[in-house]
Amino acid sequence: MESKTLVHLQSKDFEQEVLHSEVPTVVDFYADWCGPCRMVSPIIEGLSKEYVGRVKFVKINTDESPDIAEKFGIMSIPTIMVFKNGEVASRTVGAGPAAMYKQKIDAALN
Repeated sequence: MESKTLVHLQSKDFEQEVLHSEVPTVVDFYADWCGPCRMVSPIIEGLSKEYVGRVKFVKINTDESPDIAEKFGIMSIPTIMVFKNGEVASRTVGAGPAAMYKQKIDAALN
């Protein structure tokens, strides 16, 4: 289900793809067994198409990359974080509507 607008990352790629990104980056921390994560996934996919070229979207499977989840204190999933200039600009825990994520993304673009 990987698209050009949404990339699945492993731990080894996180620093380069997220912390050193030239554009704001939305990181979806999820797991395959997580029901709310499956609800958020199509929302994030849709937003990745809407913001193409302006914002990078990545997914991190917390089961496959527990070190990254631990580094950023991910206690519950889904957690959607927006990074800007290598720093956490926002953190949203739990499933929410697209408008909520858009507000956080738009804030990072300003």
